[in-house]
Amino acid sequence: MKLIRVQAGVYAVNCYIIYCEEKREGIIVDPGGDVDDILEFVKENDLDIKYLVLTHGHGDHIGGLKGLKEALDAKIAIHEADVEMLKDGNKNLSSQMLMGKVEVEPDIILKEGDIIEFGNEKAKVIHTPGHTLGGICLVIQDNIITGDTLFAGSIGRSDLYGGDFDTLIKSIKDKLMIYPDETKIFPGHGSPSTIGRERRGNPFLSNIQY
Repeated sequence: MKLIRVQAGVYAVNCYIIYCEEKREGIIVDPGGDVDDILEFVKENDLDIKYLVLTHGHGDHIGGLKGLKEALDAKIAIHEADVEMLKDGNKNLSSQMLMGKVEVEPDIILKEGDIIEFGNEKAKVIHTPGHTLGGICLVIQDNIITGDTLFAGSIGRSDLYGGDFDTLIKSIKDKLMIYPDETKIFPGHGSPSTIGRERRGNPFLSNIQY
C-alpha cells in the first residue's frame, strides 16, 4: 500500500491518495483542492480511483470534489450524519470560504464498521463524532486517517455546526486510543503522529483515564 499526502487547497488540507500497488486501485480522502495536481499524480501512476472519501463535510475538505468526480468518475462517500452538511453550502461553510459554495450529493452513505475496498486493501470506517455529527476515521492496516478528529498535539474544534467537545473526547478515547501505541495517525491538517505519542503528550487528552 502507498499513502501519499497532498496539502490541498487554500487551507492546506491534508488530502491523502491511498492505493494498492499491485492492482493500482485507490481512494482519495478529503480532496480540498488542487485538482490538477491530484489528477496529474493519478495519471502518472496509472491509478484507478474508486472512491472520494470524506472524513467530514466541511468546506475546506471538499473543494476539489466536483472536479475530481467529473474527471475520475469515482463515487463520493460520506457518513450518513454529514450528508445534510455536504449538500448545504451554509452548513459546510464553503459559502464563507475562498473556494466559493460547494454543494454535493454523495453516492455512498457510510456508517460505523463499513469496509471500503480498493485493490487488495481495506479501509474500515470508524464513526468519530464531535468535530461534526458524521466525522469518521479510516483504519487501513496500521494507519488511521483521523481527519479533524485528532491532530498531532491537538484535537479538532467543536464549536461549529454539529460539534460537541465532550462527544469529541469520547470518540477519541473510545474509538482511537484503543489502538496500539505504534499505530500511525494521519490528520486532516498538520504533521503525522502516532497513537502513543498523542496518548502521552497531547494536552487535550491528559485527563483521560485509560
